[in-house]
Amino acid sequence: MPSLCRDCLATFDSGARCPHCRSPRIVAHPELFDLSVAHMDCDAFYASVEKRDNPELRDKPVIIGGGRRGVVSTACYIARIRGVRSAMPMFQALKLCPEAVVIRPRMQAYAEASRAIRAMMEELTPAVEPLSLDEAFLDLSGTTKLHGAPPAVMLARLVRRMQDELGLTGSIGLSHNKFLAKVASDLDKPRGFSVIGRAETMDFLRDKPVRMIWGVGAATQEALGRAGIRTFADLRRWDRRALQARFGSMGARLWQLARGEDERPVSPGAPARSISNEITLAEDISDPDILDGHIWRLSEKVSDRAKARDLAGRVVTLKLKHADHRLITRRRSLPDATRLADRIYRTARGLFEQAGARGPFRLIGVGIGDLVDASQADLSGDLLDPQAERRSAAEHATDRIRAKFGPDAIVKGRALR
Repeated sequence: MPSLCRDCLATFDSGARCPHCRSPRIVAHPELFDLSVAHMDCDAFYASVEKRDNPELRDKPVIIGGGRRGVVSTACYIARIRGVRSAMPMFQALKLCPEAVVIRPRMQAYAEASRAIRAMMEELTPAVEPLSLDEAFLDLSGTTKLHGAPPAVMLARLVRRMQDELGLTGSIGLSHNKFLAKVASDLDKPRGFSVIGRAETMDFLRDKPVRMIWGVGAATQEALGRAGIRTFADLRRWDRRALQARFGSMGARLWQLARGEDERPVSPGAPARSISNEITLAEDISDPDILDGHIWRLSEKVSDRAKARDLAGRVVTLKLKHADHRLITRRRSLPDATRLADRIYRTARGLFEQAGARGPFRLIGVGIGDLVDASQADLSGDLLDPQAERRSAAEHATDRIRAKFGPDAIVKGRALR
């Protein structure tokens, strides 16, 4: 059985421990040195950056998010053991883990760490497709001769280097296509390295739930469940044309994924199409003041992410989901691109009023699309709003103060709603 020590990177035949360094951190698989498509996912990325930058937090539960009325962006594994999850309302998270340290996101710090990891990946292969700040696909096909080692070894070297040089950890999924590589990276987090080979694909997927498919959320699960589809085995019983007739264009993709087929290439430099943030509310909400607070916080998060990635958007989108799952989406094109929280918020708030929808709502989301470089952002100002330039200057000043004194140095009143 081809085996690899994830600590000293030695390769050998099967064994419970590395024969060179005696480490038990072994990955073994019949196809280990034949596979080349990988997904790397950092472990609790935002929280890990905070713990790295403040060693006093190392053994404490850490939650990244807003105030008591906000939501959890992410949480470290200590907090997750207590039941804290992303998108959970902060008050609920603090009931589960009252001793947690709550930190507002520092997107610039996370973007800087992400750029360093990206540079390490690009030393291995030019075929790197980022999905977000903390995860990416890599295709290392044809790189064995270049590096003098198979892709599995180079991937183990990557995560070891991330830990040694950046103080951050990640989990690797290795397979023969993107879908299975992403599935594999979730199997053994944190600090995992999992492999799904060609020969085992059908058996591996058979009894797995369809929610494992990337992009199948609660609404899609519900629709599949009404058709009696809960596992991959259920999905395989359907004819391709029947799936297409019932689920449209998604039906053909479901038919392929049910068999572990995914022909999408790893696309280096694929531009981001949008930046968005949404939350599923702990309880259905109609109160316009509380909804306004959510729109502001979501706009601020979208703005932070756009600024961290040096991007801006020409289109603002608002997404609302009713308690009965009816979805409302509204969008507005701007005269020029923006990445300012104030402008995103005012546009999204206008879309909310324009929609004229009455709650209660169970989900709300804000996003920007038609992305461009930040150098093209907010060039013309707003002739209909003489105060826009003043608010823009105030936001830039706020960003500088937060960068120097921390994210809690200035908090807008509407963020507390």
